Formats: sequence, C-alpha cells, structure tokens
Amino acid sequence: MNPPYPIITQPQPTMYFIGVTTGKSSINKVFPLWMDALGRPEVVLRGIDHPVHDDPERYRASVAQIKYDPNSLGALVTTHKIDLFAAAKDMFDYADPYAEITGELSSISKLDGRLEGHAKDPITAGLSLEAIIEPGYFGRTGGHVLCLGAGGSAVATLLYIMNKPDKADRPERFIVVNRSSGRLQHMREMVEKLGTDIEIEYVHNADPVVNDLLMSRLPDRSIVINATGMGKDSPGSPVTDAGVFPRDGIAWEFNYRGELDFLHQALRQVDSRSLKVEDGWIYFVHGWSQVVAQVLHIDLTPQVFDRLEKAAATVR
Repeated sequence: MNPPYPIITQPQPTMYFIGVTTGKSSINKVFPLWMDALGRPEVVLRGIDHPVHDDPERYRASVAQIKYDPNSLGALVTTHKIDLFAAAKDMFDYADPYAEITGELSSISKLDGRLEGHAKDPITAGLSLEAIIEPGYFGRTGGHVLCLGAGGSAVATLLYIMNKPDKADRPERFIVVNRSSGRLQHMREMVEKLGTDIEIEYVHNADPVVNDLLMSRLPDRSIVINATGMGKDSPGSPVTDAGVFPRDGIAWEFNYRGELDFLHQALRQVDSRSLKVEDGWIYFVHGWSQVVAQVLHIDLTPQVFDRLEKAAATVR
C-alpha cells in the first residue's frame, strides 16, 4: 500500500514530539540521558511543530510519517491531543479505552505492525496529583477545583478524579472554564456518558476578570489549575494580577516552561494566602516517561521511573 503522504525514511530509530514549540522543551536535553539510562542510545527525538488547531490534513501527514516509516517508532503528543485524534482516528488500528472515552491521545506507538493510540494523561494526571495532595484531601478540606482550560490535560484530570472510588478523594464541585464552547461540550459529553456525583459547572468565558470572580468564590483549600496553555503556548494568564487565590489552597500550573505568568501570580500570594504552588515539572516527567515506555515497550517499574526522574533533574 502506497503511503497517502510523502514519507521521510529516517536513518535511525526515531521518536517524535508533536507540539507547538518543541525546540524549547527540556525533553531535548533529557531524552538522550534517558536513552542512555535505558540502554537505547541509538534512539533519537525529533520535534514536529503544528500551530494550535492546525489543518487536519497536516495532522494526518504527521501520523502517516509514523505509520509508514519503519524507523519512526512513535510520538508523544501535546497541545494537539484532541485535534490530532479527531483528524486521524481512522488511521489507527487500536485506540485504548481512555482514548475512546476522552476523544484524545497523547501517545502514538506501534505493536506487531499495528498503529496504536493511547491516552496516557489520566494516568499522568493521577500520578502528578497524588504527588501534590494526600489521600482523602477533598473529604478532609472541603476544597473545590477550579480548572481554567478544558483541553486534553483538563479532561484527563477530571476523568481521573471522577474514577476515584473513595468519595473523600473526589471534590464536591469541579468548575471548568474555557474560551471555546466546543471543548466544554466535549467534556460534558464524557461526563454524561460516565456519570459522577461531582457537581460540575461548565463556564464559557474568555475574560480573566470573570475568572478572578470564580476564584474568589472558592472555599478555602481549593485547587486552582491553569490548564490553558497560557504562559507557554500563548502569552498571559487566565487570571489577572488582582485575582485572589483561595486561602490555604493550591495553585497548580500545568506548564513548567515559558513566561509562566499564572505561576508568578500565585507565588506572590504564598505568604498572604498560605498558598501551595506547584508547576508542571512532575507532570512533564510522568507524562514523558509513560509515553517513552509505551513507544519503546519498556516496563516502567518504580525503579526505572526513579532512574529517569533523577536523570531529568540534572538538566532542570
């Protein structure tokens, strides 16, 4: 079968990073260290940059490169998780249950001649959240979640929280805000399909002042998440400098690089609001290690993850 798009035959085993500004990511320094640690120094990383909400045909061309070139092993997908899957779902021979539920994928890999798509973000979000809060956090504190942004990482975080069996690990209320209504509808459809006892509020809004108001209404010890990409893929922050974070709460910035305006806004309130501030580094390490393990068919034991985490820390 002739490939439907021009294919470049890579000279050595290649994993791809499909994003927006891939050349700026720390993974470019981390990846060779990881390959040495895993005994796979011959594997290289190449970035593929797409504009946000790119032409579906360009997404399909990127997927075709992986599907038809034997030396193209797979890819991690960021920012484009929903758009790429929507554009190229028919090109995959298998999509895991999380990918089907969320309508997104973060991992492209091959197995026995099949092109496979996995949504690793629910696992990544869970591992990252568990590194930030202790079991029973919501039951003990009564905190809510305000999630600014409704893209792939936000959907994955909500899915992870919804699936927690202990009610004390689920917030009473989860508020999600997004500038486009399509992403909110996508999330609503997932929630309606699965069902949950969490009260979920969907807010269609692009005004940071409105987000400030939503944040001011949160109970103490609530969690505010920046899942918008603002501060990395686009400038600014989803809240203003006048916004007040919840007392004794947590500000979680999903990004670890860029201007990180939201992170700096939160850091200025650490003392006045007794605020705990987290960036996206642990999400970055969990996210990449999960996909690398899938693409290279490696058993990601706690010992292997510990080795990768320590190697990544040397270049932070």
